[in-house]
Amino acid sequence: MKEMPIPAAAKRDQESVEMLRVWIAENSLWCSVKVGMYAGATVAPEVTAWGTILADATRHIADALAQEYGTDTAEAIRQISKCFLKELNEPTSEANGSFN
Repeated sequence: MKEMPIPAAAKRDQESVEMLRVWIAENSLWCSVKVGMYAGATVAPEVTAWGTILADATRHIADALAQEYGTDTAEAIRQISKCFLKELNEPTSEANGSFN
């Protein structure tokens, strides 16, 4: 298995929490999700928090694509968003995985 490195800040912070892991295995996408972190919160309800997490992840991916391939960050975000919405509306596979 080829795991991604844990960020230094996550290692330093004793309160850090891993929220999402995604793998491609056996020709499918697999996810492990930490749901319930914001249960009962009034400042950041769960759905809002996940929207923020996914948006932030999208920006990080677009930045990485820009650094690796020289793509335009804004254009990468636009294309990722377009594909994201298409996949939500017309899934190409079933969702598999677990949440803790």
